[in-house]
Amino acid sequence: MEYTNLGRTGLSVSRLVLGTMNFGPQTSEEDSHAIMDRAHEHGINFFDSANVYGREKGKGATEQIIGRWFARGDGRRERTVLATKVYGAMGDWPNEGRLSALNIRRACDESLRRLQTDHIDVYQMHHVDRATPWEEIWEAMSVLRQQGKILYVGSSNFAGWHIAAAQEAARSRHLVGLVSEQSLYNLLSRWVELEVLPAARHYGLGVIPWSPLHGGLLGGVLRKQREGGTSRSTAGWEGRELARHRDTLEQYEKVAADLGADPAVLALAWLLHQDGVTGPIIGPRTPDQFDTALRAVETTLDADTLTRLDDLFPPPAPNGAKPAPEAYAW
Repeated sequence: MEYTNLGRTGLSVSRLVLGTMNFGPQTSEEDSHAIMDRAHEHGINFFDSANVYGREKGKGATEQIIGRWFARGDGRRERTVLATKVYGAMGDWPNEGRLSALNIRRACDESLRRLQTDHIDVYQMHHVDRATPWEEIWEAMSVLRQQGKILYVGSSNFAGWHIAAAQEAARSRHLVGLVSEQSLYNLLSRWVELEVLPAARHYGLGVIPWSPLHGGLLGGVLRKQREGGTSRSTAGWEGRELARHRDTLEQYEKVAADLGADPAVLALAWLLHQDGVTGPIIGPRTPDQFDTALRAVETTLDADTLTRLDDLFPPPAPNGAKPAPEAYAW
């Protein structure tokens, strides 16, 4: 496994991040524990979760699965850089969601209880809260840090403007501020290259892409259909995206075949070649999917391959010639 610093911090994290959103709803607790053990065996030390994960199993169920894994001991917690999130509503009563000081405090304590740990390494805001001032948010996060309940603060789904506003508010209080941003980023969705990536690089945030396979579409969905395999990317939003991008995906899977690479590995490897990316979140539902994702770290893409991928999935620069964030200007 390769490691890098998380943004400008001294924290060393693996270049693949184990996402846990499927633990519980899609993956049994037994298999979830096996995948986490396998992650440690292969050197993955960065795990990502959220207080709302669990879906039909109930909000908080995923953190509980992780907590019971930590409780098995043998250095599991000590070897893990643990990230979880706050924002989503955990109930119907006022102040059970978003980023008020009250909810940040309560949500952190509840996550610690479910995770069976005394601290969270990277506490991430799952979404920007347009109704809560940064002064309140940073004061609440500072209290948690002083209490030893969190070490670092990260963001998720922030625009470039939100990152700048958060960092300048933190700077005025002489705080470290954000150390990471978790964004939707993959070959089919490159919008973060316009503003988010430049802002993250400027402020020294590590970028953690979520949905690196765009809901499975970049994982060889057309090949699986031809082979009669099952795929969850055939209905709803995934089905519409598949119909919209079918021609491009056919060419993409041909590029992967020419390289002798699994399409999923190619998509992950491409992200690992992007400036500012700490590591994409892999969300395996099975041990086999986990083993496939591991190969991305060992995959090097040459300049010709990167150009072919750029031709297939053009960067979102309206004028083409100028780099972001000035790409839109004349």
